[in-house]
Amino acid sequence: MNLQEPEDLKNTVRVSGRVFEESPYVSRYETDAMVRGMYAGRFFPIFNGEDPVQKYWVMRRKALIFDVPEKPVEISGPDAIPFLEKVLARTISTLKQGRGRYAVACTPQGGVFMDGVLFHLAADRYWYVQADGAFETWLLAFSGGFDVTISDPHSRVIQIQGPTSQAIMHAASAGQIDDTMGYFHAGFFDLGGQEVYVSRTGFTGELGFEIYSQGDKTDHLALWDHLMASGEPHGMEFSATSSMTMRRIEAGILGNGSDIDPSMTPFEAGLGWVVDLAKDDFVGRAALLDADQRPLLYGLTCAAALPAVGSTILDGDKPVGRMTMGVRSPTLDCGIGYVLFDEPGDWPGRTLQIRLPSGESHPCEIVELPFFDPEKQIARGLDRSIP
Repeated sequence: MNLQEPEDLKNTVRVSGRVFEESPYVSRYETDAMVRGMYAGRFFPIFNGEDPVQKYWVMRRKALIFDVPEKPVEISGPDAIPFLEKVLARTISTLKQGRGRYAVACTPQGGVFMDGVLFHLAADRYWYVQADGAFETWLLAFSGGFDVTISDPHSRVIQIQGPTSQAIMHAASAGQIDDTMGYFHAGFFDLGGQEVYVSRTGFTGELGFEIYSQGDKTDHLALWDHLMASGEPHGMEFSATSSMTMRRIEAGILGNGSDIDPSMTPFEAGLGWVVDLAKDDFVGRAALLDADQRPLLYGLTCAAALPAVGSTILDGDKPVGRMTMGVRSPTLDCGIGYVLFDEPGDWPGRTLQIRLPSGESHPCEIVELPFFDPEKQIARGLDRSIP
């Protein structure tokens, strides 16, 4: 479940939890008000009784800690690099140890099957932090002829996001992590007496870090308590992911299964920059060679209403696109979201109409993504201004 609009908090069902993974951190934050989502086979809190807008401003001005469901899958063995070159559309051989790289996996027809971040942990050892979907099974299906092992490291992911996150991680690591750790750099660090994997990445467009546990080797509750104690002097609070959703959409970060799916090529999703057609054959390359490289996915702003999923975009009386996600942006003080157009065109800069599921229509503006900070100056730590 990847939709996190306000109505989703009321559209809930009870499910059996035996086949899904419970978070090892849940006892530290659960309340009777908690609403959970399902993502990559894992439960995660999308709401916990908080005011999402208030939490959003804590993230933008201080820091939030999130328990997120993204799932690392390990790819290791002598053929790890050629295998990853085969299954991912982006060049992998140049990824240095201790670095991460955003990459997508395509279907043979050229559609986006999976997106995530690939980390190079050690020689012949990688973690792909997948979004929602059966990616481990998909990797196994393509592993024939390669000397690789596909495995689940049972790593759980915590994100600390916001301008004070660097000071928090400096304290949590007893000074090992400082401002010399670059964007998309990663490594193993001691946090409170436990070795975990830490990356300078996130899902918010803010300065932030992700902390990856090591399965049964990690005392998860002790790790959580250590991070909370390290963050308290710097104003860090826990939040469910409703506040993260607002910020990730502002940052132009796409959700697999909601904003992108196998019916779309990376080009249509605006992700052509992660497709390296010059490299040797990879899954989907033949289809992408002949694909239209013009994007179909753009941003939309609406001052009068929330651009909800299911809304239709009209050019005059003609339907030309649909909304995949919509939220209210606290920073821009208007409704924003993603619109997927039916055909390529010079859409940015246009004023169109959005017809909501209620039947109401309002003017809207089509814009390039992201909605602000296109050079990622905030996430890179180059823009330290606090709103």
